[in-house]
Amino acid sequence: MKTQNRGLVIFLILLLATVWGSSFILMKKGLIVYTPYQVGAIRMFVAMLFLFPFLVGHFKKVEKSRWKYLILAGMCGNGIPAVLFPLAETQISSALAGMINSTVPIFTLILGVLFFKMKSDKTKLIGIFLGLIGAILFVGGGGAGQTGNANYAYFIVFACICYAVSVNTIRNYLLGIDPIRNTGFSLLFAGIPLGIYLFSTDFLARTMSSPDAIFSLGCVIILGLFGTAISTILFNRLIRLTDSLTASSVTYLIPVVALLWGLLDGEKPLLIHYVGFILIIGGVYLVTWPKKVVNRE
Repeated sequence: MKTQNRGLVIFLILLLATVWGSSFILMKKGLIVYTPYQVGAIRMFVAMLFLFPFLVGHFKKVEKSRWKYLILAGMCGNGIPAVLFPLAETQISSALAGMINSTVPIFTLILGVLFFKMKSDKTKLIGIFLGLIGAILFVGGGGAGQTGNANYAYFIVFACICYAVSVNTIRNYLLGIDPIRNTGFSLLFAGIPLGIYLFSTDFLARTMSSPDAIFSLGCVIILGLFGTAISTILFNRLIRLTDSLTASSVTYLIPVVALLWGLLDGEKPLLIHYVGFILIIGGVYLVTWPKKVVNRE
């Protein structure tokens, strides 16, 4: 990393961790008025509208063979998780959701080894084992918050697996496309169907009738703009300024921010959740071990 860029890199890491770590509490506040499906639909639709201008004039520049991968990356990296996270947060706390979200690098490696010809080693296998034990502690820990149905944590786990599918798809099939437009096209395939769904529901009726609608809608719009669209642009900038290992340090900070927001909002994770969180962070560190880089064949 160049010395003159160090300050900017640190700033972007802290900013992204704050934005993404705050996503979970914003989803929770959106659920005050809207259903989990509406929260996810609003988020994707807003993000798609913001990035759509970057796509104008570039549709023909994408090879036809890559459209299927853009659809897969869009649905797994944006559309499906955007619904699963708020669905889970109807039963578990936002802090717990943020903690489980830190398993993404672990599932990325697992799927990469199984389906995308990535190589692993003993250190990373130990990391996978620790991370999965941590995830099991989360799901089986009880005391999840709100109504306390810890089984809803499985929705977060599945969302993390979806993120892992998206990351591996982008790494293997979409690297030749400009990152911002790559994200924009992916959001297009998630945002259009979810936008159609949104306006077929009672979204407008809820917005017009609920006294908390302005607050909830504002939270989800902020989530779509900053938590999805703008943050992606900033992360792409971070990748260009530094390396993937340095950029991955955001992974460690996101759950910390989510936990702080949860505590401020009166959430109280149990000791077993903190133990699971430590195991996951330890596993993520081993998976992204800086001295041994994972290579594809």
